[in-house]
Amino acid sequence: MFASLRNRALVIVALMALSIFSLFPRQVTERQRAPDGTMQDVQVTRVPLKRGLDLQGGMHLGLELDQSDKVSADPARDLELALTVLRKRIDEFGVTEPVIQKVGDDRIVVELAGISDPVRAKAIVEQAAFLEFRITDRSGAFDNALAAMDRQLAQMGIRAADVGAPTPQTDQVTALLGGGADSATDSTAQATPDAAQAPAGPVLQSLIVPAGAAGFEPMPGEYVVAESAYPRVDSLLRLPEIRRLWPRGVDLKWARAVTSGGTESVRLLYALEETPIITGERLVSASAQLDPLSNRPLVVFNLDRAGARRFGAETGNHVGDYMAIVLDGYVQGRPPIIQSRIDRTGQIELSGRSIQEAQDLALTLSAGALPIPLKIVEDRQVLASLGEDSIRGATIAGLVGTVLVVLIMIVYYRMAGVLAVVALSLYLLFTLGGLAAIDATLTLPGLAGLVLSIGMAVDANVLIFERIREELLAGRTVRVAVTEGFQHAMSAIVDSNVSTVLTALFLFQFGTGPVRGFAVTLIMGIIASMFTAIFVTRTFFMYWLERKHAAATTLSI
Repeated sequence: MFASLRNRALVIVALMALSIFSLFPRQVTERQRAPDGTMQDVQVTRVPLKRGLDLQGGMHLGLELDQSDKVSADPARDLELALTVLRKRIDEFGVTEPVIQKVGDDRIVVELAGISDPVRAKAIVEQAAFLEFRITDRSGAFDNALAAMDRQLAQMGIRAADVGAPTPQTDQVTALLGGGADSATDSTAQATPDAAQAPAGPVLQSLIVPAGAAGFEPMPGEYVVAESAYPRVDSLLRLPEIRRLWPRGVDLKWARAVTSGGTESVRLLYALEETPIITGERLVSASAQLDPLSNRPLVVFNLDRAGARRFGAETGNHVGDYMAIVLDGYVQGRPPIIQSRIDRTGQIELSGRSIQEAQDLALTLSAGALPIPLKIVEDRQVLASLGEDSIRGATIAGLVGTVLVVLIMIVYYRMAGVLAVVALSLYLLFTLGGLAAIDATLTLPGLAGLVLSIGMAVDANVLIFERIREELLAGRTVRVAVTEGFQHAMSAIVDSNVSTVLTALFLFQFGTGPVRGFAVTLIMGIIASMFTAIFVTRTFFMYWLERKHAAATTLSI
């Protein structure tokens, strides 16, 4: 008996030591953004038990494939690829303990606890980051196609006056870019007769002006459109009847940023070769930095070996041409001229954008492009103050419930109840230590699972104590009653707890973040409660009986 008791005590002490060790604050490595914008691994000291989104605030996003522009041939595969890309991006973004998981067959859930800039985080998550390098068209095919497009618009009944285009009597460049103050006034006066009397005139040829004619440095394939007319021109160019008239082998892409042109803001349009010389699939790394001469943000990238060979060969064949850098369908800045062969390393200049935007672009490029763009279908923000309220409320509820349980057990079962309460305190230590050991995240539903498992731990003791009472009433001695009580209550305890664990496993498998948190805490609590009820409480009884020796004839229960 004594040897068995000693071994039991050693097991309990060892588990207590492991639990305390798991909960002891320690140094952990976290990825954080340094002042210069780079991501670095830093050592921080904290308790291993992490708080979830609902306890410290943050952002919850539900994402699905956006197939409005590009239909996925294999949605399941694309969703898995998107999941991988998002994990890389969020890891580089520096969020501590993110939750990124697939839910069902068509949705990805992203939970970022403690996020301080949700707008920026959403931009990083949504950005497709599809990078292309294309040569601007030198053939002038788009200039020749504009006349045919205008004839098609005229047949469709779309006139220059309908879209606010200058009439043929108006100087195109002056009307578009302003010129001088007097000339702009005169041109406006000429260009705004009564709409009903305005001549038809060419629509696109009036709105789309070659860059050289608009006062910009001449560049093949570059055109200028007034920013106010940009949405309308874009919609006209994408009409199916007009899209069919685009020159073969030529693709039209807009500049992402607005450009200042005289007294009016303009948007640049580029006619590019349809086939890119290379895409971002060959990119292996990217980093942001400032140009030492212009102080403009740059993204410097490196290609893999195969990409470097292809990029070098293509740029070598296009020395003297202009190469547009296209990201997610928009041209980044004015295309630079290829001065010489470019091999493994290149750079993207981001005029008018901040170093933070360059850093975000670098991390999305490094993580890779999304196979299909993602759209946000669910967006929930949780404030940190709400998390504090949740912790306070859960703590109060847990304390009140625990105190009531302790009082009931002591009043109703007296000495046996005291032993159960001591075992219950160890149960809490084992549960929290186990959660910390498996690196679990504690959520508000998880706290509810913890409180629920406290009740289940007490329920196991109640079954045992009632069975002991029955044995005592049947005339059994104290030692026999205790032994029989634990043995006969075992099957009921195991059955009830195993069924609850199976239910929690289903919740974990098919649930999302908060539900999974509840399931994990409940499972860990049930395991700890079974151990304390069956092993720890019985050890306490054995110790009490050992001190009473064979003379123990009564039991306060």
